[in-house]
Amino acid sequence: MMIVMKPGATNEDIESVVERIESCGARAHLSRGDEVTVIGAIGDREHVQRLGLEGHAGVQQVVPILRPYKLSSNQFKSGERSVIEIDGRRIGGEHFSMIAGPCTVESRDQVLTTADAVAAAGASMFRGGAYKPRSSPYSFQGLGQEGLHLLAEAKERTGLPIVTELMDARDVEPILEVADVIQVGARNMQNYPLLAEIGRTGRPVLIKRGLSSTLEELLMAAEYVLKEGNPNVMLCERGIRTFETAYRFTLDIMAIPMLKELSHLPVIVDPSHAPGRRDMVLPLSLAAAAAGADGIIVEVHPDPEQAICDGPQQIYADDFAAYLEQVERAAAVAGKVLSAAA
Repeated sequence: MMIVMKPGATNEDIESVVERIESCGARAHLSRGDEVTVIGAIGDREHVQRLGLEGHAGVQQVVPILRPYKLSSNQFKSGERSVIEIDGRRIGGEHFSMIAGPCTVESRDQVLTTADAVAAAGASMFRGGAYKPRSSPYSFQGLGQEGLHLLAEAKERTGLPIVTELMDARDVEPILEVADVIQVGARNMQNYPLLAEIGRTGRPVLIKRGLSSTLEELLMAAEYVLKEGNPNVMLCERGIRTFETAYRFTLDIMAIPMLKELSHLPVIVDPSHAPGRRDMVLPLSLAAAAAGADGIIVEVHPDPEQAICDGPQQIYADDFAAYLEQVERAAAVAGKVLSAAA
């Protein structure tokens, strides 16, 4: 259930409604807008309905949320878009974010060279994998904590917030020491205990869509984070498996406007993994930006031919500035402005 408060509702009115909701065993989630506060009541619908909140002081209306996902639903925010602020950079609304960096952290020189290049070009955040999920157990799995130390050095050097993947709940503490955004990879999208653990950290999270997952399943994954009281969730389209064999995955551009219709959460697009080829990264990025994506997370490397993994899909660090300039123009078509430090 969604309880929409009147524009003039007092804090006492809001607190009283929250107390009533919690008295029947449900959980109350507040969303404060510029003019209106919305309270989500998550629990047994019949119990909440019996509270008779329609006549409560300060309540404008009580609206049932019919979709299985509640807190991620567009209905929960009454159509208002969520804007997430990360170290002075904003994602969502009219703000466009460029998250760039190598697929995996390989060496100090590789990380710092890439960080310098993307920072100089105007990237919003720096990405890099210290822990890497690989299809083969014999493939390079990442540098682990050594990689996290290198990401911390890159942040100190450039000032860019860090986006890095968490694969195992046992690594939460070291990841939190470095990451400004925790990335959940496609293979972990339905790792519900991990999602709940990340939700309890309160740290912004980027959830990648599973390889064969529907949009509803992606939104239900987001729900696991949101229900723990963490509102800072971004959805990421990275390509899904279809019957097409000409390229690795099909980048679902239509997911961008569809997710914006279904949800208030920011939508990020990964144009690197779907094609697996750097020559397709730019056209896919332009398409995503023009379709209204709130940001791009792209792989960049100073020497992709020597990359330990996914070299063919990483764009050259020397080409990143020109790439960003073109993507920024496409984002402007959708009414978005590149987000930088405030």
